[in-house]
Amino acid sequence: MADHPHYVGRFAPSPTGPLHLGSLVAALGGYLDAKSAGGQWLIRIEDLDPPRAVPGADRHILKQLADHGLVSDQPVRYQSQRLHQFDEALSVLRDKGHLYFCNCSRRSYPGLYPGTCRARGMAFEQPAALRFRVSETTIKQKDLAQGALTWTHGKDFGDFIVHRRDGLHAYQLAVVVDDIAQAVTRIVRGADLLSATPMQTCLYHAFGVKPPETLHLPMVLGRDGQKLSKQTHAPPVDTEAAADNLNQALRFLNQPIIASDNPKTILDTAIKNWRIDRIPKLIGKTL
Repeated sequence: MADHPHYVGRFAPSPTGPLHLGSLVAALGGYLDAKSAGGQWLIRIEDLDPPRAVPGADRHILKQLADHGLVSDQPVRYQSQRLHQFDEALSVLRDKGHLYFCNCSRRSYPGLYPGTCRARGMAFEQPAALRFRVSETTIKQKDLAQGALTWTHGKDFGDFIVHRRDGLHAYQLAVVVDDIAQAVTRIVRGADLLSATPMQTCLYHAFGVKPPETLHLPMVLGRDGQKLSKQTHAPPVDTEAAADNLNQALRFLNQPIIASDNPKTILDTAIKNWRIDRIPKLIGKTL
């Protein structure tokens, strides 16, 4: 693969618990994709939701990654230290007429948000969530792993929250603002976040920025068919078995297995072997 020195990728875990195998697959896939292109791979801690954060989980995750040879090429960024930048981004969107206040409870509508507060003209001083007013009918994306995709506003996604009623910045806003600030050119992540793509694309367009490429990896499913996650109490990766973990992740991504007990050797060889066209075109895959 030809070098792309301006390639910037990232892995952005939330500090809600230790790294599990599903997260390791996403981290490894992003790392190999970036390194095989001669690019940079960054780590960002998405700690915008203090009630869900587990004390010390960020340090634990960073150590787990390092024990597998996965280290950020730039200082690790914490979203909790960038609240002012998110406020500025909201001001930009508000000035452009993209936002409106919404006091609808999630229980008040089934499925997608129907745009109830779009025309209410609620004053911006009222305590309520801020929603992004989607103006695009369809969003199209050629995902590098999952192929051509199309989302329709009102059918697949609706107007979405960028600032929560409780005063916290929403994920969709923060991730786009940070990806723009860090000049991310390709987003490699699990397919559980595929549905976030159209909303984030709308934000990129609103900020006048070309959206990054996307490469969505299959979700790692347990034997019960459920996605491995901290919420389903997925076991943390054992750093004493780093080489085995890396090869298990490589096998999941349909990449060649490396006969070595040394994580660095495995990574160096896997970078040379990396091929996107080998990644399974599945939303979820059982271990």
